[in-house]
Amino acid sequence: MILILGGTGEARALAERVPAVSSLAGRVREPRLPVGEVRIGGFGGVSGLAQWLRDNDIHAVVDATHPFAAQITANAFEACQRVGVPFLVLRRPGFAPRDGWTWVGSVAEAAAALPGSRVFLTTGRQDLSAFAGCPQWFLARMVEPPEPPMPHRIEVLLSRGPFTVESELSLMRAHRIDVLVTKDSGGAMTSAKLDAAQELALPVVVVRRPPLPAGAEAVATVDEAVSWLGTAGA
Repeated sequence: MILILGGTGEARALAERVPAVSSLAGRVREPRLPVGEVRIGGFGGVSGLAQWLRDNDIHAVVDATHPFAAQITANAFEACQRVGVPFLVLRRPGFAPRDGWTWVGSVAEAAAALPGSRVFLTTGRQDLSAFAGCPQWFLARMVEPPEPPMPHRIEVLLSRGPFTVESELSLMRAHRIDVLVTKDSGGAMTSAKLDAAQELALPVVVVRRPPLPAGAEAVATVDEAVSWLGTAGA
């Protein structure tokens, strides 16, 4: 059996192609579920996951989590190393850099590098605390309601994509946005806001992806993941 660490569109697409158990972290109350068997919740760290892999006779693990789920990826890689299970990271390509972008290494650096006064923040609810002390006004879009701490001047927009360039243009204009803050999550579904910001000539602050564990093998497409699973004998 194959274990897919999921939560992304790529994970759901892979689950349609191969027999697998898909694992979701459980951070979203109403996630988009993949086909096939699904488990929700953590494993109890590296040791818990390693034991789960043994108990369930897992032949390969594909980590298709969000590019910024660094701790999950690190734990999964170490657990697979311990039990000798092949491990693959499936990550969509990042965004191609554009003029007017400022790249930073963390959300904290993004908070310190804000050039505007009305910020469209799309880094997710778990990162709001990094902006709690900022004086700017924020429009923060996310799927689930946030918890404090968060910026004092903030409007929260609960919404799930995909979004169009036209809708993003309308949103940014209506709220007089003068800077966009986002993560290098990649993918066509999340690029509409970047196209809209470019059309409006807005500065964009982009948080770089965390690095993968040293030695981890990675592919960029579902087709490549399916081919790797065939080679791995899973």
